Amino acid sequence: MKLVIATNNAHKLSEIRDILGQKVELLSLADIDCYDDIPETSDTLEGNALQKARYIYERYGLDVFADDTGLEVTALNGRPGVFTARYAFPDRHDTEANTTKLLGELDGVADRTARFRTAIALILDGKEHVFEGIVNGEIATERRGTDGFGYDPVFIPEDTGKTFAELGVEQKNQMSHRARAVRKLCDFILAL
Repeated sequence: MKLVIATNNAHKLSEIRDILGQKVELLSLADIDCYDDIPETSDTLEGNALQKARYIYERYGLDVFADDTGLEVTALNGRPGVFTARYAFPDRHDTEANTTKLLGELDGVADRTARFRTAIALILDGKEHVFEGIVNGEIATERRGTDGFGYDPVFIPEDTGKTFAELGVEQKNQMSHRARAVRKLCDFILAL
């Protein structure tokens, strides 16, 4: 099966390719010559994922899946949530600034519980499907570890005691929110 993933994010593409293995031939946006800035204007992760998938399906006619991920922090009433990638600056992605802002807002806060949530929208033969993956955990008080990207140095998945960045890419890919959502996607595809 051939599927487009609506991203050119090299980290995300590598992570998902590692999870899918040989089950699916995965094409990036660059592989289909799409360099558009695909809108993400929904107020939910599911809405953004569907918006991106529909954009590709309508313009290219290819089976596609798109994801959106949010870090939801209890003490911040679920923020950054849908604004996770643009938390520090609404007009651009800056992972260092995002993490610094998050740590600053949680400085001195006792409840550091949080969860990472990924929504994946699949359009296959014109039919839409949505899958979700969640990892509960907490936010560290400082950056720890060097693997991964984004908030990985400050997110500690429950029952590990280590941040995603300390666990390493291989272990993260087995347990991450994205891995859980991708597994649901794969199970669905393989059951067809």
